[in-house]
Amino acid sequence: MNTDTKVLKLVRKSESEPMTTTELPDHKLLIEMYRTMYLSRRLDDKEIQLKGQNRIFFQISGAGHEAVLVAAGVVLKPGYDWFYPYYRDRALCLQLGMTPLEMLLSAVAAEADPNSHGRQMPSHWGHKKLNIVSQSSPTGTQLLQAVGCAEASYRFDLIPELQKRISNFKHDEVTYVSLGDGTTSEGEFWEALNTASNLKLPVLFLIEDNGYAISVPVEVQTAGGDVSRLVENFPSLLLQRCDGTDPIESLETMRRAVEYCRERKGPALVHAKVIRPYSHSLSDDEKLYRPDEERASDAERDPVKRFGALLIDEGVIDQNGLQQIKDEVDALVNEAADIALASPQPARETATKFVYSPDVDPASKEFDTEDNVQLSGNPGTMVDLINRCLDTEMARDPRIVVFGEDVADCSREQYLDNVKGKGGVFKVTANLQRKYGSARVFNSPLAEANIVGRAIGMATRGFKPVVEIQFFDYIWPAMHQIRNELALLRWRSGNEFKAPVVVRVPVGGYLKGGAVYHSQSGVSTFTQIPGLRVIYPSNALDANGLLRTAIRCDDPVLFLEHKHLYRQAYNKSAYPNEEFMIPFGKAKKVREGTDLSIITYGALVQRSLVAAKQMEQEGISVEIIDLRSLSPFDWDAIAETVKKTNKVIVAHEDSLSWGYGAEIAARITDELFEYLDAPVKRVCALDTFVAYAPQLEDAILPQASDVAKAIAELKAY
Repeated sequence: MNTDTKVLKLVRKSESEPMTTTELPDHKLLIEMYRTMYLSRRLDDKEIQLKGQNRIFFQISGAGHEAVLVAAGVVLKPGYDWFYPYYRDRALCLQLGMTPLEMLLSAVAAEADPNSHGRQMPSHWGHKKLNIVSQSSPTGTQLLQAVGCAEASYRFDLIPELQKRISNFKHDEVTYVSLGDGTTSEGEFWEALNTASNLKLPVLFLIEDNGYAISVPVEVQTAGGDVSRLVENFPSLLLQRCDGTDPIESLETMRRAVEYCRERKGPALVHAKVIRPYSHSLSDDEKLYRPDEERASDAERDPVKRFGALLIDEGVIDQNGLQQIKDEVDALVNEAADIALASPQPARETATKFVYSPDVDPASKEFDTEDNVQLSGNPGTMVDLINRCLDTEMARDPRIVVFGEDVADCSREQYLDNVKGKGGVFKVTANLQRKYGSARVFNSPLAEANIVGRAIGMATRGFKPVVEIQFFDYIWPAMHQIRNELALLRWRSGNEFKAPVVVRVPVGGYLKGGAVYHSQSGVSTFTQIPGLRVIYPSNALDANGLLRTAIRCDDPVLFLEHKHLYRQAYNKSAYPNEEFMIPFGKAKKVREGTDLSIITYGALVQRSLVAAKQMEQEGISVEIIDLRSLSPFDWDAIAETVKKTNKVIVAHEDSLSWGYGAEIAARITDELFEYLDAPVKRVCALDTFVAYAPQLEDAILPQASDVAKAIAELKAY
């Protein structure tokens, strides 16, 4: 290897700027960097050509970003560091070891594509061997996951028991995450910087600033037009700026940033000014909003052309050598394209493969110990039994971490001995921090996306996060993370990555004073999401067994805990043993009956029981099925009770229209119509919001009297 160095004269950026000088790295490295940059550009060009021939379906390029990305790939370690790139990062992935064929397999939607196995658009990078975590289309969602990935490394060092359970951590690993300048407008960018700086996490943020977010220029996106000026005061954050079209300057900048992270001084942010010589994607035409003179000015800074000319000027390579590289790359790209185009696409029958874990089935007999449960001790509330489950599971598995807003006993540990402790607003996590330490039980910022996004990153590394969203009513800032990331990671990566997170959420009304923003029950928003398990226990014992199954299963779970049921005397239970589990998708018959059936869950279980006992005085026998698990749900139990009684009510706390009950009713009508002696009836909340005034809340939410009225009407049909 040629290690000679000499003064390098960089290309003049404009007539008004003087030339700058720096040390020239070894020639072999420079040639390798040029080759990767040129290869990245030619792959973009090949995909554009294929799109024009209608042989692929989408294209988005990394043109103009190549220099800083190749520099990042040189100083980072594939399979050692962790990567959360965004769609412009083709050159980085090539430098890390992804092949042209692997990229073109993605473009043609081939089954052999390692990025997503034909499930995502091209340039949505993912590669298990290289530690490139599957990325998605929403801009900015990767940032909090990268923070969670780095946080897993941070907590791994704090939890001695993990040393024997997880082995894929390195003492100086770095987590890389990139974004465009437009993404800095997203709140999750600021949330990610806040947590990374607060915990001094080894996260390398790379902002690839090409001046545009599709058609919106940077000065419209960002106050002052320069986001790095806005983040200068984040503590422990190393801020670096560079010309991202200059590979030499970019290389030195990235070296400093990576070294800072490896030394565990904190996160680093590199703000690289790059260009976008092509349109945002082939669905965009930049000529509609960018004048010719602006585009021509960018073309003068083209990193591939400038770097090639520079290598010739400095004697690193001659014109023939450069042309030989181009010819080799062109041949390689054409050959890879031919192979990719001939590669089989996914079979139709694989469409539902990997929606859920293929290895662990939480609906299986393995998770059913309900019939032989052994109970002991004084009866406890739902809060008590959920807390006990968390306690015993944390003792069993050191990978479990519990976090969310207010879940710790006391974040200022010096006061732990002097205070009673918080342990959640409903005391569900009380004393867990005292017992398992602040590395495993800790408070989060007041930011729901932060909670779920970090949990996804930690789960990707082998942790088992059990996080709390304080109220269902405030889960919506995390919706991007839940719908587009948590539920989708396994499927979109073809089972290369997963995030088996448990999200605990207090839910529901009947609180007297809960009002609009502490009484919501919109479960159907989540049950319609493939890949997400949704569980809703109605009593203490079920909550304990179902939560244990949720923790031990391999899928993301939304675990809904009704606030009104937390401390009701009627649903108390003695404590089960530490292997007590209830499988998902197994309903419970809580009352035998012959005249009609009620299918319900949550707070309506008890109200249905009250109504059924009342109507028994009038000679009506009512059977009640508590679903317990909403996705999956127990269709066999529903079919059995419908065939038995021939009349059915679906009762739940959510609104009548477009709700969960509508799906149950529709399927009964579709598949069990011949067994029905009357239309399926629903008892639900009004199509409005829960009010503060008690008399209004009673009118809005379904009461036992509403269920009793429906029973009488259905019996008389």
